[in-house]
Amino acid sequence: MDGSIIDIMLFAPLATILGVLLFWFIQLLFIQSQKYLLEKIRKKHEPFCRFTNYLGILFQTICQALGYTVTKRGISEIYVSVNYGKVAPKKQKKGIFEWISNVFLFIGPFFIPAFLLLICLFFILKNGFDTTIPAHLLELKYTFGGQLTILGVNLYNFTASFLNFLANIDLFHPVHLGFLFLLIFLGLGIRPSYLGEKKIDKIDILYELKNIWQLITYKPAYIVSLFLVSYSFFYLSLLLDKGFYATMFSVFGWLSIISIVALFLSYLIILFIFAIDQIEGRKKIIPYITIPISYILARILFIYLQTEMGKSMSLMIMILLTILMIYLLKRPKGDKFKTKRKIKRLKDKSEGEEQDE
Repeated sequence: MDGSIIDIMLFAPLATILGVLLFWFIQLLFIQSQKYLLEKIRKKHEPFCRFTNYLGILFQTICQALGYTVTKRGISEIYVSVNYGKVAPKKQKKGIFEWISNVFLFIGPFFIPAFLLLICLFFILKNGFDTTIPAHLLELKYTFGGQLTILGVNLYNFTASFLNFLANIDLFHPVHLGFLFLLIFLGLGIRPSYLGEKKIDKIDILYELKNIWQLITYKPAYIVSLFLVSYSFFYLSLLLDKGFYATMFSVFGWLSIISIVALFLSYLIILFIFAIDQIEGRKKIIPYITIPISYILARILFIYLQTEMGKSMSLMIMILLTILMIYLLKRPKGDKFKTKRKIKRLKDKSEGEEQDE
């Protein structure tokens, strides 16, 4: 075991914690960009935005109810609406129980819904959950750099397997299709806060961070205790020469990756809706029809042209044809200006001819 005592005892346990915090912050940025785009389409798609609002508040309410259950406070009432969610506990408990309930409320929505999808992926993915430490890291596995590298390797293996599954997903397979819908619902509803009905009620990333900061500073002793437990867990892993400390934080990293992918897919869907809004008239329906028809025809084509990449190529053809269709149907703004100029020139010309007469 190489590395200084200070590195191993003080800095090494921080490596995985900082790595997970980085991915969690990236998750926050994706959430903020999604909320910005939702505000852009809100005027024309109020029902859709209200639906995403409902999903977000539903996830938040479930997490709060789970927090009351874990702390044995019980649940006396649950209320969920498009703009508001409430969970009333049976017992009022203060101290550590109240703090844990608030952790579930403010931080739970980032990880708990994704945990359900992680369970599904455990049965769907063929690999990606291997947490075996690479041989070249064995001597440095309990240093800051070693722990950070192990976390990176675990996250890379999972991400590569997860993205490979999505790139080759079979939309004719009910399990795959169901998982895709759950992933999209997660991306649309992972927002711990809502888009208020009024502009002044808009909640942004600063509001989210403020809530979390208040949670941290409310009882600093609890955060210190949490770090002490993490450090103790690392030292136990060190004494037993097991890698379960890095594995535990790898799971949190996997949850963040699932959430980021879900947010990215939902962002593309919202962007798709935004692009279709630029199309005039009833032609807006054509891109929606293009998606299933192009995919079905592509799958039929690759039944005869047998190839291992048939599923992924079918997805690619569907995406490219849909983008092409939107581009062809969307009337460029430049054409409108040219048309207006031509009309103005014809008007000026006709007025000039009338004056000559």
